Amino acid sequence: MPGEKSCLCSLLFVIVTCWAASPVLAQSPKPKVRAITAFIRLEPAQYQQQISDTLKMLRAAKAEYQRDGYEVESVRITTQPFPQFIAGMSDADALAWFRAYDELSLKELFDANIGPAMLTDSDDPRAAELLAKVLSETKNLEASIIVAGEDGVHWKAVHAAARVIKYLEEHTPHSQGNFNFTATAMLAPYGPFYPGSYHLGAGHQFSIGLESANVVDAVFAATSGDHAEAGRRLAGELARHSVDCERVAKRIAAQTGWTYAGLDPTPAPLGKVSIGAAIEKFTGARFGSSGTLTAASVITQAVRSVPVKQVGYVGLMVPVLEDERLAERWSQGAYTTDSLLAYSAVCGTGLDTIPLPGDVSEERLARILGDVASLAYKWKKPLSARLQPVAGKKSGERTEFDDPFLTNAVVQALP
Repeated sequence: MPGEKSCLCSLLFVIVTCWAASPVLAQSPKPKVRAITAFIRLEPAQYQQQISDTLKMLRAAKAEYQRDGYEVESVRITTQPFPQFIAGMSDADALAWFRAYDELSLKELFDANIGPAMLTDSDDPRAAELLAKVLSETKNLEASIIVAGEDGVHWKAVHAAARVIKYLEEHTPHSQGNFNFTATAMLAPYGPFYPGSYHLGAGHQFSIGLESANVVDAVFAATSGDHAEAGRRLAGELARHSVDCERVAKRIAAQTGWTYAGLDPTPAPLGKVSIGAAIEKFTGARFGSSGTLTAASVITQAVRSVPVKQVGYVGLMVPVLEDERLAERWSQGAYTTDSLLAYSAVCGTGLDTIPLPGDVSEERLARILGDVASLAYKWKKPLSARLQPVAGKKSGERTEFDDPFLTNAVVQALP
């Protein structure tokens, strides 16, 4: 009937109009590619050629993502654990080599990770002492110490990591050197995010990390308070972007001969691209208030459902000083290290870029690292601790970092 056809057309018009206008159904914006990370087995005698060859792949990969409409934040090169390739060098020769490598990374515009100083408690702790000096005398190198694995908590490594943190606090401008160091627990190889990235294999692989806190923000803004819809929608949007990025990665692998190791769908924030602001849109309250842990769980479940080859943390990244809203709430005392550990029990990546008073003792740092390692081992999940005590700063005083990736915040007393 003509009248029925007219009614049907009107109904379809309303449905399409509502779909186009609905914030729940609108697609989230593309995330940024935070990192394209290459893994190589470096040989100091021919490292310049190795780096040159690796950069050809990384730059081709960057161009490939840009052609698909993605902005790329950084290209990165991770080596095997550095004690393996400096064996036989004196400390002086090793320091000279690392300074030269640092200069090369700055010149060629790549981020450089030299791997863990210690993998287990049986490793020589003198490597951690050398690492502290390396990081204090270079600008761009990053590294880690593994404080827990399948064999349990590495207590010697915990204390070695605490010594590195205190050394960098006391021997780098603004105590900023700890931005390039982390203690990791239960983190598998081939993660793209720094400073915890590492590998133990033959090299010639690469992985991808996304800066997709904007995706979480868009979904949570449209689904505020609706846990089921938020989880469903977030899973779909993260999957859409991650699958698309993996498609590009596989194309890069076919073109270059490098092996695609996987993608970390953890929604990394940076500056105004804030995971803290996204969570506040979901809860309707300040980050750190009741409901924050639930939001963290919703995000993590969505992340883990993403149908790609997953590597790295695969959780929720809460880097206090890399996220403007998180830094603001930290300054207000809205949450503490204990809050972050509680969130890490259901998601999270541990304690990341935490500003601490300069008088925190090495023993207290070791206890904090031990808590992170124990939690990670208990739940068999990757966590890390990037702690940033600031020399001379007391509770209530503001940090004075001059790194463009760090937001200054008020130092809070430890609970």
